[in-house]
Amino acid sequence: MIPSDSVRESLRTTFRTTIWEPFCRAMETYHLLAEGDRIAVCISGGKDSSLLALLMEVYTRESPVPFECVNLIMDPGYRPEIRSQVEENARRLSLSCTLFESDIFQVASSQTRNPCFLCARMRRGCLYEKARSLGCNKIALGHHFDDVIETTVMAMLYGAQLQAMPPILRARNFPGMQLIRPLYQVHESSILAWCRVNDLHFIRCACRLTESSDSGRENSKRLEIKNLLKSLEEDFPGVRERVFQAIHHLETDSMVAVKQGGITRTVLPED
Repeated sequence: MIPSDSVRESLRTTFRTTIWEPFCRAMETYHLLAEGDRIAVCISGGKDSSLLALLMEVYTRESPVPFECVNLIMDPGYRPEIRSQVEENARRLSLSCTLFESDIFQVASSQTRNPCFLCARMRRGCLYEKARSLGCNKIALGHHFDDVIETTVMAMLYGAQLQAMPPILRARNFPGMQLIRPLYQVHESSILAWCRVNDLHFIRCACRLTESSDSGRENSKRLEIKNLLKSLEEDFPGVRERVFQAIHHLETDSMVAVKQGGITRTVLPED
């Protein structure tokens, strides 16, 4: 077993250019921090959120902007063996965490339509609520570069809209709270390499809703998009980076309509 100190150190050495620097760049580029922030780092037990917790911990000592972090684990109804693995990984990485329980899986599984959408919405709401009770004004999630690209392409091909995953988002139902995504510029391949080098093994999908139903359609669609992008990359190297750049350079002059604040308006030039 590789000591947790060595796992942390690898972020500043072996993975300095592929993880640490992209992480720092996203924090600075998108202004994800403000002085005095208290951030709840939401750990699902997977590789992305666990890496995020370590990065945020190290960054509290490196950041020119003073802030605090608390690690938050929500058990939405995991099987006992999954919860045990989540807790064990936190111990192995020496992450001090606040763990709380909810009945989200049970509630969402009772819905026949869009249980995945309901589950995601409830999870987000529970995290905001718990974070606020701990004096936090932000929650940090482990979405990475590839999540951003896949979400953008999914929205276009399946949702018929040009919609990205923003690096920072104001909570609609929790005034004063924000969501940040510090791994916005970190590639999933780098995270997987970090896991391999440090012999780390995390849970993958622990969803109870898809065990005995076909309610995981969104996950299957995401896998389809992941495979599509992989295929496109073979013929058009750098396609993911171009999609990423595209969401940073939206030419509204060429759009027919835009939606902001829930309101759609045309942007065609007047005669």
